[in-house]
Amino acid sequence: MKAFILSLLLVILVAAAALAGINVNTAGTSELQELPGIGPAKAQAIVEYREQNGPFKQVDDLVQVKGIGPKLLNKIKDEVSVE
Repeated sequence: MKAFILSLLLVILVAAAALAGINVNTAGTSELQELPGIGPAKAQAIVEYREQNGPFKQVDDLVQVKGIGPKLLNKIKDEVSVE
């Protein structure tokens, strides 16, 4: 029974991680390019911003990246996370 509960918990955690989307604090450029409206240049800008300023504290901080405005942020907001 204990093994079943642990297995169930693991499945729930994996599902939750999948629903959280792409973590902008750990994703590389190729993973970021999977997001709608994010091409190679914007993906690189996200990585460079993160390297220069540290991790994003909230998803809304992405508007600080050159080329990402409120419209694009709204388009990708549900597909990204900072955790």
